[in-house]
Amino acid sequence: MAFNPDPVRVGDMRRITEVFLQRWNVHGPLTENIVLIVSELVTNAIEHGKGDGRLQVRHLDDEVRIEVSDSNPTPARMHRADHEDESGRGLMLTTALARKWGTSDEGRTTWALFHAPVGRS
Repeated sequence: MAFNPDPVRVGDMRRITEVFLQRWNVHGPLTENIVLIVSELVTNAIEHGKGDGRLQVRHLDDEVRIEVSDSNPTPARMHRADHEDESGRGLMLTTALARKWGTSDEGRTTWALFHAPVGRS
């Protein structure tokens, strides 16, 4: 799903992801965690990326894989946010909630994996 770099698109991408997770029978806290990370990665693409972004959510075997891409070749990096900072915790949340995350070799895509066996939440 492509999205333009407008903050209103974050909510759209969250809702679209929820629909796919329901169809794949992924429910409960796992859905909440996945949707939260979609929100964080899409927000990062809008705030730090270049041009339009792209969200891909796939259910493969027993994993849900999220990929968010934009045209900025600088890979996402985790930063330490101070207590007063209103942002800067997205990749820390991703580290805490996803089984694994990383960036593509060319730096334009940030991905996260979640353990999600078929038919379970």
